[in-house]
Amino acid sequence: MASPQLTFAIPYYRGLDLLEKAIQSVFSQTQSDWKLLISNDGGPDPALDALVARFADSRVTLVHNERNMGMAGNWNACLDRADTPLVTLLHADDELLPNYTAVVMQAVADHPDATLYYCQASVVDENGQPSFSLPDRVKRFIQPQPVGPYTQLTGEAALTRLLRGNFIFCPTICYQKSRLGELRFSSDWRFVLDFDLTTHLLLKEHTFIGINEVAYAYRRHGSNATVEYTQNRLRFEEEIQLFNQLADECARKGWQQARRVAQAKTIIRLNLLYCALTDSLKGHLPNAVQKLRLLTT
Repeated sequence: MASPQLTFAIPYYRGLDLLEKAIQSVFSQTQSDWKLLISNDGGPDPALDALVARFADSRVTLVHNERNMGMAGNWNACLDRADTPLVTLLHADDELLPNYTAVVMQAVADHPDATLYYCQASVVDENGQPSFSLPDRVKRFIQPQPVGPYTQLTGEAALTRLLRGNFIFCPTICYQKSRLGELRFSSDWRFVLDFDLTTHLLLKEHTFIGINEVAYAYRRHGSNATVEYTQNRLRFEEEIQLFNQLADECARKGWQQARRVAQAKTIIRLNLLYCALTDSLKGHLPNAVQKLRLLTT
């Protein structure tokens, strides 16, 4: 058998039950030529080693970081430790669908010069059941409508579309390490680090390939970092700061359409209004007021 070309790297801190489901989803792949790396960033659960040992497979490696590296540090460690040409950062609370490896490897064969490959995702709740999310539904209308098996994103047009609404589910991305080079996630961010990387790749004229097939289950649940950072407004504060930076960078590059979209921040403002309305309906008026104040930023 040829050496595996793809590593599933799981940055882990807590959530052992969901991690087990994530690992099982790797073993459920229709293609078995993969490696699995679990990078434990000082997680508090002593049962982690026993859980991983139960799978007893030479393709699986568990690494304990010597110190807590934070999200960006652990994500970068996953990229650096992977010894295969392709790396997917599988989130510890998500699951791959059985076809993920097959569709990604086919996309790489069909488009070998792309920097990253992403697929469509289904959104599920903590029990794995379909979950409705209005922002996710809106993004379906923002993303390019599929024509054939793939969508190619590159240049200003791609960046402009992403600035109108980030329709790429970050953990679905498979990175081609040789094309990624030295670019990594920035420790300046806690929420937008994935969007920061993808937008700057587009600014550097990299090519993305979207796979127009669902191959990933993205889990939204109460302890999800997205939920936490939405409630405490950190996501919006970081998004506003990043969009301001991107507007300046687009102006220097002469990408005026992308600059205007970044400056307008329409998708951020719409989400702030939606979240403020949701907070109001739940009786969380102080949270709603604080979100509305960000509209003037």
